[in-house]
Amino acid sequence: MADVERQKEEISSTEKQSGGDSSASEKIWSAGSLRYTFAGLVILFIWLLWGVFTSSLKDRTIPTTLQLLLKKFKASDLVAGIMMGSLPQIISIFISPIISYKSDRHRGRWGRRIPFLLIPAPFAFLSLVGLAYSPRIGLWLHRALGARSPGESSSIIICLGTFWVLLHLCSVVSGSVLTGFFNDVVPRKFLGRFFALFRVFSLTAGMVYTWFLMEDIEEQYAIIFIILGALYLIGVGTMCFFVREGEYPPPPPEKTAKGGVLGRFANAVKIYFRDCFSNLYYLRYFLSVALICIAFQPILLFYVFYAKDLGMSTALMGKYFTAQFLLSLLQAYPLGWLADRFHPIRVTIAVLALYGFITLLSFFLMDSRVLAFLNVEGLLMVGVIQVFCGTIAGSWSTATASLSPMLLPKMKFATFASAMGICASVGVMCASVAAGRYFDLINHDYRYIYLWAFIFTMLSLLALLAVYRKFMALGGQKGYVAPE
Repeated sequence: MADVERQKEEISSTEKQSGGDSSASEKIWSAGSLRYTFAGLVILFIWLLWGVFTSSLKDRTIPTTLQLLLKKFKASDLVAGIMMGSLPQIISIFISPIISYKSDRHRGRWGRRIPFLLIPAPFAFLSLVGLAYSPRIGLWLHRALGARSPGESSSIIICLGTFWVLLHLCSVVSGSVLTGFFNDVVPRKFLGRFFALFRVFSLTAGMVYTWFLMEDIEEQYAIIFIILGALYLIGVGTMCFFVREGEYPPPPPEKTAKGGVLGRFANAVKIYFRDCFSNLYYLRYFLSVALICIAFQPILLFYVFYAKDLGMSTALMGKYFTAQFLLSLLQAYPLGWLADRFHPIRVTIAVLALYGFITLLSFFLMDSRVLAFLNVEGLLMVGVIQVFCGTIAGSWSTATASLSPMLLPKMKFATFASAMGICASVGVMCASVAAGRYFDLINHDYRYIYLWAFIFTMLSLLALLAVYRKFMALGGQKGYVAPE
């Protein structure tokens, strides 16, 4: 109930303070205990988006580059699926709920989110340095082990995997609270547009990588990794220093548990699962997110391999990715406006329907008989398809960026978001192994990544339609209050 009253008070305060004044500079917008003038909002957005940009440079560069390096060192599809898909999800399943639960309940001089953003940053930088030198470390390890070495390529892949896991661990810690941080400091009235700008800056970072860096990434990855690590450390550090968190009521007291540390941990786990997994409404939403993540996964894992098998150069691949990011960027702010105007759940439903159509069409277009009938080369078609599929997938990311903050309880947001992440991680982990093994068995016929995407997108759409019906019963766009 405290969360409900807090939401109503925040909305009421914002409307009363901003409703009758025609001068934008004199309006006051609120986010919990925080109050912003127009100038204050601009400064807030600048620091948050600067942090987003440097984080996105890291997040968009490393996975694609690591895929190229795995291909270079002859990793199998199964190994790539486990390393890029399953291992990160296992880490997320175990770490994200703990961090999210602790963050929601933490009260300190730096706020409840900032410590979890700031502390992992130096370790992320060191992990990127390790990735930069993994081929050299792997070669040294191969020579040091001698006859006991699994092989030069395998030694390098082991080193890449080790530092990749360490980097992802840091990313999970910070990523578990980042959206909650934005949700805490940005007024709800601007969440859709803020997350649209989030996407704009994230996509801009992607374009910087694909246009300027991707062509040379296989040769210059070491220096690029180190520079990106330093930029990330500076970006997150300055964002955390200049953005202030508000004040929060104390968390509800935990019941005293017998058994010391283990007893308290077991009690916390019990509370976590009771809060997050006892409401069918939220479970359906978590299922929808998990299913669309499963739909995306084979394309994320194997599109680079598909394009390479068709003879696409890394430089040309980068140009297609840049076109995709540019189209996603151009649609980001209009989608954010639509989300604020019509609610993100309606925009998401429309995007899922469109993505299902596009992926099914892509599956048929990449058939060799259709390509011959159209007199189009597979290399050109797969590039065009990636632009459109990637753009619509990006539309889902933009539309749903403000959906979770709108649907989930505000004061327990990170906890509920981590539960959603667990569902998505389990799905992606299983999908990564299954897809990797499947494509090894069918001799790497990657055309089926699009049929896979279509099937799971339609299942995700059905689950979200069930959520929408309940959302309308709970008050809809004007009267909705998140159930607890």
